[in-house]
Amino acid sequence: MASKLTRTALKKMQPGDILWDAELKGFGARRQKDCVSFFLYCRFRGRQRWVTIGRMGNPWTLDTARAEVLKRMTLMSQDIDPGNPTSHSSSTTTEAIGQFLAEHGPKLKPKTLNDYKRLFDKEVIPRIGKFNMSEDLETEVAKLHADMSKIPRTANLTLMVLSSFFTWAERRKLRPKGSNPCEGIKKYRETKRERFLTQKELQSLGTVLASCEATGSENPFVLAAIRLLILTGARVSEILTLKWAYVDDERARLRLPDSKTGAKIIRLNQAALAELKTIRKVAGNPYVIIGDRKGSHFINLQPPWSRIRKAAGIEDVRLHDLRHSFASVAAEGGASLGIIGKLLGHTQVVTTGRYAHLTEATVDQANEEVGERISDVLRPSNAAANLQQPPGE
Repeated sequence: MASKLTRTALKKMQPGDILWDAELKGFGARRQKDCVSFFLYCRFRGRQRWVTIGRMGNPWTLDTARAEVLKRMTLMSQDIDPGNPTSHSSSTTTEAIGQFLAEHGPKLKPKTLNDYKRLFDKEVIPRIGKFNMSEDLETEVAKLHADMSKIPRTANLTLMVLSSFFTWAERRKLRPKGSNPCEGIKKYRETKRERFLTQKELQSLGTVLASCEATGSENPFVLAAIRLLILTGARVSEILTLKWAYVDDERARLRLPDSKTGAKIIRLNQAALAELKTIRKVAGNPYVIIGDRKGSHFINLQPPWSRIRKAAGIEDVRLHDLRHSFASVAAEGGASLGIIGKLLGHTQVVTTGRYAHLTEATVDQANEEVGERISDVLRPSNAAANLQQPPGE
């Protein structure tokens, strides 16, 4: 028997009766021997389902059962099983992050994976790690991002990593589809910082490096690493993880099997080659810039660099600015953006575009030379001289 589902009709139901709600398709109630149960009849992933909501009574009334059915139909639209609506929320955020790193981590470069772990451990887990994955975390994530406003670059990186994590969680049915709490949070504007060493600053740095070498006040491998950074325009990680096997002396190349942009070739000028020849090879250690542990490379240049740059009077210069300075010197020498990009190993033209202003002096010089040549031809004295010359001379 089927009839309209109302409170009055519920009281009159007999064993075997089924009532359907007139407003919500699929919502109904059926009377068994001694109780009335609410249910949802639906199609999920191509199969018909009878999903029991619960027996009529506390807490299931007609209104609460209808609200629960609406909730489960919403979850079903997000590809969540209406018969097991909490299956996606069985873990905390901290537990899910562990799963994410275990599954997604091997696909990342080691440095990127370390950055992910650092952000999760330092910024994310202390703030939202205790929350269940099924909870609405939009407010918490927005507050986390807002509280990091004084470090915009780190805040934006954290938001990017979190977005990747929550997208993964949706694919693993740990959260409903379309529930990424990072969506809609506006990133902070980041000011591109470009610092280039002047000729005077380069001379000062060179003097300090020579003094440290003469007195033995700094690790010779550290000094070599800094010189190589200046002379090659390489990234810090590329020099610290450089192995002797990657050095091609004959062709003056560093052949890196992997880098931030994949396999990469770094050209070696004579000064860089000469610096490499001064570095002592250590038996049993494949790295050029060796570390304290046997068979390892040097890990952290920041402490010695802080001391060196302070002595040189360039305390605002980062190690990465040495790469910018390499590009600056190249531009001053007349190198085009295309050549600078090749020297730095850029795979995208837009990346090299940040150095466009450095080539302005070269463009201005070329403009002056063109103007002088045209002006020479246009001068009346030159034109008259040309007219007085007999034809054929």
